[in-house]
Amino acid sequence: MRALFFLLAALPLAAADPEIRIQRPMTPPAWALLERELLRSSSAACERFGGKYLDSRGYLLHTPRWGTLDGPDDAIETFYNWTLLYAMGGSNGVLDLYKKALEGHLQQYKELRTTKTKLAEDGAYYKEFITQSDWFHTGEGIRAFMFLGLADPAAPHLVARMKRFAAMYMGEDPEAPNYDPVHKVIKSIWTGSKGPMLHKATTYDWVGDPVPGSFHLLHGTQGRGRLVNLFSVYDKMLAHCAEYLDSVGDHPLNLASTGLALNAYALTGEAKYKRWILDYVGAWRQRTEANGGNIPTNIGLDGKVGGEYGGRWYKGTYGWNFTIYDGEIEQTALRNTFSAGSWPGFGNAYLVSGDQGFVATLRKQMDNLYAQKKVQNGKTLIPQGFGDPRGHKMTGREEWYEWTENLHTNRLTENYIWGMDRGDLKNLPVEGWLGFLEGTNPGYPEQALRRQLEWVRQQVQEMDEDDTTTDTRLADYLMGFNPAATEELAKLTMGAYLSGNIWSLHARLRYFDPVRRRAGLPPDVAALVEKLETNLAVVTLVNTNQAQAREVLVQMGGYGEHELTGVKLDRGTLAPAGGRVLRVQLAPGAGGRLELGMKRYANEVTLRQPW
Repeated sequence: MRALFFLLAALPLAAADPEIRIQRPMTPPAWALLERELLRSSSAACERFGGKYLDSRGYLLHTPRWGTLDGPDDAIETFYNWTLLYAMGGSNGVLDLYKKALEGHLQQYKELRTTKTKLAEDGAYYKEFITQSDWFHTGEGIRAFMFLGLADPAAPHLVARMKRFAAMYMGEDPEAPNYDPVHKVIKSIWTGSKGPMLHKATTYDWVGDPVPGSFHLLHGTQGRGRLVNLFSVYDKMLAHCAEYLDSVGDHPLNLASTGLALNAYALTGEAKYKRWILDYVGAWRQRTEANGGNIPTNIGLDGKVGGEYGGRWYKGTYGWNFTIYDGEIEQTALRNTFSAGSWPGFGNAYLVSGDQGFVATLRKQMDNLYAQKKVQNGKTLIPQGFGDPRGHKMTGREEWYEWTENLHTNRLTENYIWGMDRGDLKNLPVEGWLGFLEGTNPGYPEQALRRQLEWVRQQVQEMDEDDTTTDTRLADYLMGFNPAATEELAKLTMGAYLSGNIWSLHARLRYFDPVRRRAGLPPDVAALVEKLETNLAVVTLVNTNQAQAREVLVQMGGYGEHELTGVKLDRGTLAPAGGRVLRVQLAPGAGGRLELGMKRYANEVTLRQPW
């Protein structure tokens, strides 16, 4: 039977949404059944994880310690994607357990005390935010919290906390003067609720106190296989961070702090948050462009590129030239994190403005690296560092060095998905998910979902076989058991690509259940984003339930930032439509292919749910 559909005129988000009815029967494709099973089994596995590794207070069952190797950020990072899983359609139990773990974590690490570093002498948290740390680690630990608004914008304390935390980085909190609004810099690589560190760090700041006992250490060379007395390797842990002491000045890692302002803006609509993001990231954009398109890894307190190193833009802890001797593994290592905060930060500015210039800056950085590429034995290599190849032992040389097969394809993929510039595909292998979007890999969805299901099964098996005890686990140990499978669901259902350890959601579509009034795909509904173009997204929606109708709200963009301009069902005619949200009625066992015309970044971001 020919599908019957109708559309209403474009209306504001809170009013009636454009609506379409899908009535054509569709036998559920394998990908649709696999999606539903992955949501179900991953949620069940998370609930099982919570039952085993959380106590009644929400405390994670491990031995708390301060430090960046196995400290507070790792403990809460264990749940890094649970809010995302719920926001895509995971169970209520997943969200409830995350909220319980968050509150328990804040209290558990508030009780921590250190003697070798002042950073946690009165607890790891002050005003519910880390006292001081670098945004490589703060960003990892705060990932699930950054997505809590996507899952439940009405969650207790969410708005108050997000505003409080954003204030710490916008110059509004006198106890945390991390930001200089005159020079538009965050003053140190070490920042937090007690302000910036304006002196050299110590190895104890990075590593914390030793604690008595033997543990399954994951850092260094010890591995999960045997118990190691912490006191016996403590000197090695200190040696790991022996050269991580320079702290003063801004670093691209700090761009990750814009995620707090993004969330505060999307939760409240207050324009000051958007202005700050654009001011701060805009300053980084100007400095990067003036630096030949290379993102500096040190901005001085005077606002000048390389200001703490005599103008050497590539210096600093976690900088382009951060080649150090790691005494824990007893070898030289380059630990350049230029992209870890800059891609999220520039991406946040892009989300709130739609200004393609922010993507262009990131594109130029990749072009600079690929301009230095070499081909050896048929393999493409690009440099990972710049400056003196000997790192801290300066000889006056400045050059690209450390050519490897790390081609930064994750960042190139982000550039393409964000900007939709076909030129960004020139250095990308069009395979896997990209191959599917390009029409050359039709089997990808089913294959990827089957792999994820197998991974969940393996995680559950490892969880069941784990016989460790609370007093033999440090904070990072349980991260490896997290069974929340979100990577492929994000790609396939939302057209979202999440890279690295610090996130914002760049999604073409997002879904809501109007019956249960919550985020995520409704029961029995599956979605497959099949094609993405600048002003078009193609998605197939399926109701796998053969006896009951389903209704789903399809939002344009993760934060409603896109505007719907037209809809075509199957082989019908493109009909004009407007607004952020399309209401779709699915008859029992029905499915259809929707072509959604859209104007990207036409709307202000919001976490307000569409009812």
